[in-house]
Amino acid sequence: MKILVSVFNNLYTDQRVEKVCKSLHENAYQIELIGNNWGGEPEMSRPYFFKRISLKSKILRFAYLEFQWKLYKELMKRANENSILLSNDLDALLPNYLVSKRKKIPMIWDSHEIFTEMPSVTNRWVQHIWRLLEKSIVPKLKYTMIANDSYADWFVKNYGIKRPVVVRNLPKKLPSPKLTDNNPKIILYQGAINFSRGIDKMIEAMQLIEGAEFHIAGRGPMTEEYKDLVIKLNLENKVKFLGNLSPIELRKITEKADVGLSIEENKGLSYYYSLPNKISDYIQARVPVVVSKFPEMQKIVEKYNVGEFISSHEPQHLAEKVKIVLEKERSSYLPQLETAAKDLCWENEEPKLLELFDRVAPQHRQFKFTKSSLS
Repeated sequence: MKILVSVFNNLYTDQRVEKVCKSLHENAYQIELIGNNWGGEPEMSRPYFFKRISLKSKILRFAYLEFQWKLYKELMKRANENSILLSNDLDALLPNYLVSKRKKIPMIWDSHEIFTEMPSVTNRWVQHIWRLLEKSIVPKLKYTMIANDSYADWFVKNYGIKRPVVVRNLPKKLPSPKLTDNNPKIILYQGAINFSRGIDKMIEAMQLIEGAEFHIAGRGPMTEEYKDLVIKLNLENKVKFLGNLSPIELRKITEKADVGLSIEENKGLSYYYSLPNKISDYIQARVPVVVSKFPEMQKIVEKYNVGEFISSHEPQHLAEKVKIVLEKERSSYLPQLETAAKDLCWENEEPKLLELFDRVAPQHRQFKFTKSSLS
């Protein structure tokens, strides 16, 4: 059974798509992954076929339109009666939906977020267009999967759909690293350097924290502005910009941290209901966290007692919460982090993914059973 997976990005940093494709590939599905060259074409290798559609548009809204048409043609060319379409997020949904109807083949929609409630979309004219698409197609879908329970609740409430299969975007379970005794202590943020991620608030909070450095791993549109803020506040010795790191480098950096931050600001429901990848990455590295008081994040901190959550982004409040974790020290959180790491891993999410695909393609399940019986 062939799975045609499509997504609007250049494939290189999409951890969820990579994990899903790898799990399906290892379970005897034939994967063909289709992305695009928006954001460049970094070199990468995969154990299955992948292709980046070439986009000529330099403006994002035109790139979206170009991708819709080119993806439709690509899917029409590759799909057959033994195919399943896997559409990732709203910006790849329309071509997949049209091809599934025309070819009369099943389609699964994987919503990584609430696209129409993203900060880049909300309160802009394009939000109405994306909402119209969402409203027109999502209630008609037979198979959906989604990244967390809060997102699932939102779609059920707003569109009356059958509850999606929740497959959280969690990392593979990692062995417990050797703890380091840092002096100064390391406060880590990993991810895109965008507005509303709380990074600027943490930079200001560093004026109130001694014996620690704030390390920022990643890049983004606000990088230069935040570097200027560091200079303005004379914090060059306390705030370090590490730039983009490879997954291996990032894992090594994360394992050395004393506290990990996920302090997004409430700039839309998609952020508010999110469970950022970085939280489970910190936990797999056995690093305690300070997170925003958003439903999915708060649930993790309260259930496993692996850190603190903030109720505001005032620098003084943020500094107080970070200092609580630093003063308790990483080692005191280790038993709780071990429990959380055992639960919050891809090994516990993968069976839900495979069950969904086996339900969509029962003949493939029989093929796997026969193959395993013969081996």
